[in-house]
Amino acid sequence: MHSDVSLARFKQFPRLMWILLFGSFITRGSYFMVWPFLAVILYEKFALTATEVGLVLSSAAIISVFTSFIGSALSDRIGRQMLMYLTGVLYIISFSLLAQVDSVKGYVVVMTLCSIATSLWRPLTSATIGDIIDDPQSRELAMQSLYFVVNVGCAVGPMLGIWLGLTGKQSSFYITAAAFAALLGLLFWGFRHQTRQTSPSITEQVPDGLIPTMGDATSAVKRKPAVMSRKQIVAILLQDKLLQCLIVANILCMFIYAQMDSSLIQYLTRANAPNLLTLISAMIFTNALVIISTQFLLLKLMAGSSLIHRIQFGLILLMCSQVWLAYNPIDLFWGWIGAIIIMSLAETILFPTMNVHIDRLAPKHLRGAYFGAASFYEIGFAFAPLGGGIILDHLGGYWLFIIGAILSLVVIYLYSILDKLPRPNFAAIELS
Repeated sequence: MHSDVSLARFKQFPRLMWILLFGSFITRGSYFMVWPFLAVILYEKFALTATEVGLVLSSAAIISVFTSFIGSALSDRIGRQMLMYLTGVLYIISFSLLAQVDSVKGYVVVMTLCSIATSLWRPLTSATIGDIIDDPQSRELAMQSLYFVVNVGCAVGPMLGIWLGLTGKQSSFYITAAAFAALLGLLFWGFRHQTRQTSPSITEQVPDGLIPTMGDATSAVKRKPAVMSRKQIVAILLQDKLLQCLIVANILCMFIYAQMDSSLIQYLTRANAPNLLTLISAMIFTNALVIISTQFLLLKLMAGSSLIHRIQFGLILLMCSQVWLAYNPIDLFWGWIGAIIIMSLAETILFPTMNVHIDRLAPKHLRGAYFGAASFYEIGFAFAPLGGGIILDHLGGYWLFIIGAILSLVVIYLYSILDKLPRPNFAAIELS
């Protein structure tokens, strides 16, 4: 019965949702052909220290975090559609430039543009899903599906890159730019034909092609509720102590997880791990493969648990993976893969559940602002390369991962106190 319900919900996905899913697959697949290898490129090309590589990666990401919040909140006022087009164009320009740049300063500037585009795109996509799908359970399935196809792309990208001989090559960024150009064309077509899905009972018999709609073809994405000033929005976010604690907890969580994308690769590079590019590609492939193969199974197994309990269980797995990484010998190939499997199971539970959590917390008229505020999680990603690089240079790989395990315990505690924290009276705000 559960599978029948899920299948019925899949069938109710609007056309634009399928475009977002396909677009996420092709763009993330091409992106992961080369982006994870940037730390290796910077080390081999410019002989930078771990801290210097971390500073280059972090400076780009830090700027993008604040741009993401401003852009996502702005999308509530001017509409998701136009901002997605502009972000797509920025993607195409920045990744084309990244395929040509040949200096440290050039990398900093162009990677900043890439990071801004990436940090804008993620919350815009999540908020757009909320715009086009009303039913909360269908929306949760849509967000889980988006996360699933992103990881299919992450799995296919590095392996396809190795097969084509493109892995780690700077010119591969042209492929990412071309993928986004194709996605923009699909989005333009999808937005022109978009209808809003309302929330009929999943047991109702809705004939094919007769999914109820509201307004004209693009009103769902362009609709404008009562406009609130930026000052009012910020005031509401400052009142929401639960949201603020959640952001701090997830910043720490992202800092821990992001070590796999930056500092772990730096550690393996500098420690002369055998078969480095093969190991890195295998870790990325394993990460994505675990998520693809276990995501919906774990979702079903944990369906009876609250969102908080799911996240806390994921954090325990994340802590275990950090301890494993700390003690794994540098030349034990399958040991690294084993630790990544545990970390990937943690990610499978944590990341999509975090998005669903924000979706449930956000009032409808402030969905973009809340997803924009949630993008401050990216501060954890942003500081991870710099923080990890400093720890690597001064303390070594062992302490990098032990500190990650300790931070996991801190995040578990922060999640345990969320329900005790005050929130604004949204009903009173809407009436005022």
